[in-house]
Amino acid sequence: MNWLNKLERRFGRYALTNLPLYIVILYAFGSVMNFISDSFYTRFSLNPYMVLHGEPWRLVTFLAATPGGSIIFLVFILLFYYSICQSLVQVWGAFRFNMYVICGVLGTVAAAFIVYAVMPGPLIFMDTYYVNLSLFLAYAAIFPEMQVYLYGILPLKVKWLALLDLLLLAFSFATGGIGARISIVVSLLNFLLFYFSSRNYKRISPGEIHRKRTYRKKVRETEGTSRHRCAVCGRTEEDDPNLEFRFCSKCNGNYEYCNEHLFTHTHVK
Repeated sequence: MNWLNKLERRFGRYALTNLPLYIVILYAFGSVMNFISDSFYTRFSLNPYMVLHGEPWRLVTFLAATPGGSIIFLVFILLFYYSICQSLVQVWGAFRFNMYVICGVLGTVAAAFIVYAVMPGPLIFMDTYYVNLSLFLAYAAIFPEMQVYLYGILPLKVKWLALLDLLLLAFSFATGGIGARISIVVSLLNFLLFYFSSRNYKRISPGEIHRKRTYRKKVRETEGTSRHRCAVCGRTEEDDPNLEFRFCSKCNGNYEYCNEHLFTHTHVK
């Protein structure tokens, strides 16, 4: 059984169904703050040196830290990003999408501290840029023939944009520092992990999860109940372990009696 299926059956009820909206709102907030203050990115992005020197909030705030850019470009990016994330949620389900994002974020944090372990210093700044690129690769793997309009004008198929994405990653890997290289490797590993785990993936519907949860609850409730109960006095084997119980063949129905009332009860007709 797929490991994602096992996790979804156990923890699927905790998934955030509106995670794409929360992510876009977070990015929009970070971008606005970056326009207001040029130091927002350096003060709140992921920096292992600063995390270990009294700024642990960077482990969370780096999710909103985005590099600078024009406001028009930002609007297009956020709308497009929200669209592809919503499509992934519809195909994968909320839990699987949550897992992809969580693994990407944790991988980025791990990559930052690996870089810091190799090259200690205060000049390591990381964000979720490569996590976003890997999300687009996941979208392109599912919808390669989907056509999008770049800047709302130029029509392009997603598979060609994915190729451009890979070329951009290759260029960044060749020209970037060790931080960029490790981040790229981690994001691609996250994509490959989910890609190969989803070839035979069958989405688990919320109804199926609810039915199985209800069934397990009823089983747990019945496990603690008594197996035998006298129809006259109501005693069970838990009240007296020496009691014996039998069904009466003369009663019309499945009535069970203890040994004290088996021959003295009034038969049910």
